[in-house]
Amino acid sequence: MLVKAFQTGGDRNLAYVVADESSNEAAVIDPSYSPSTIVGFANEQRLRVTYAFCTHDHHDHTNGNDEFERLTGVRPLLFGDRDPRTGTVIEGGARLPLGALALRILHTPGHTTDSICVLIEDALFTGDTLFVGKVGGTDLGDGARSEYDSLHGVLMKLPDVTRVFPGHDVGVQSQSTIGRERETNPFLLCADVESFLDLKRNWAEYKKEHGIA
Repeated sequence: MLVKAFQTGGDRNLAYVVADESSNEAAVIDPSYSPSTIVGFANEQRLRVTYAFCTHDHHDHTNGNDEFERLTGVRPLLFGDRDPRTGTVIEGGARLPLGALALRILHTPGHTTDSICVLIEDALFTGDTLFVGKVGGTDLGDGARSEYDSLHGVLMKLPDVTRVFPGHDVGVQSQSTIGRERETNPFLLCADVESFLDLKRNWAEYKKEHGIA
């Protein structure tokens, strides 16, 4: 399996091409700001883009959708959309074939109600749900509680070796694993939702105390 990351602009946005090298079928995650660069890479590698996904409906993740569709004929899918090729609705638990690979949609509300993560074999594309050493921004009410549930009830159920590819390069590094995040991410070390909320309220102070950028 090929995974290629792209710095696309915005607030250090990251896009990804994931390909099954046996069939040259590819999926693209969050093709914002620079669709032509991503499509150019796919063409150079002779990859056939079968799917594209946006991890949530924020402008910094969706602004390239029209250009991407014009270049590829593939419309990026968001939560609740129906894939025209397979008829599959993009919702939690949905599965799509990518050549010989298995692609699964995880619904992870919190940062937004429509947030999804895309799991392809051992690679997890987390959008703005989970960063390296951080988590996505939320309110301090229902959004934060939903995010806590998504992190612990969905993402932390995955094997430790699962690779984490976030939607922004804003963490300690640009990639991680579920195991590393489970052991080191301060938000995931919170014992309960109340301590999670408290850390969100006091994140600026916590970063200063611990020398976190």
